[in-house]
Amino acid sequence: MKRVVVASRNAGKLDEISRILKPLGWTLDKLPDAMPETGETGASFVENALIKARAASAYTGHMSLADDSGLVVPALGGRPGIHSARFSGSHADDPANIRLLIESMRHLSGVQRKAYFCSTVAWVRFAQDPDPLICQGRWYGWIMESSQGHSGFGYDPVFRAHETDCSAAQLPDNEKDRLSHRGKALRHLNEVLIQMEDDYFA
Repeated sequence: MKRVVVASRNAGKLDEISRILKPLGWTLDKLPDAMPETGETGASFVENALIKARAASAYTGHMSLADDSGLVVPALGGRPGIHSARFSGSHADDPANIRLLIESMRHLSGVQRKAYFCSTVAWVRFAQDPDPLICQGRWYGWIMESSQGHSGFGYDPVFRAHETDCSAAQLPDNEKDRLSHRGKALRHLNEVLIQMEDDYFA
């Protein structure tokens, strides 16, 4: 019942999803190598998560789960937001995105440096599922002035959560999974599926 294709090729994200869901009894399948890239053309995390989940289900014929997530900085008008992975351009990588973020915020201080990660997880039973499950998680904190730590991925080295005294990239995996936006969204999804199982699935 919990066998699902994970609609992502992001190695860090796949590792994180696997760590969180496998202990809960899920069997996770990766996207086939031959599947074309899916364009993230939505205007929100919800829309992009659904686009990716539906595309993976259409290609594989199986249930699919997709996560669309990013960093939101209110003082930057919500950027980088849904463009977090491509913040510094179409060929962006994590270090380049972090450099641009630090530069964009160098004039900001105090509460202006508040930020949060948002994760939206979409689950579809089949490509045109009229009743997809959508679960979200948020992780609040602020942006540091320089990178610290080498674990994690994305903006983890410059994000310090309210609950911690170090960057997300300095947290042990189990602690990050417990606190993070993605951990919250995936555990919520698991709870919803358990509650709905008898009625939601044929």
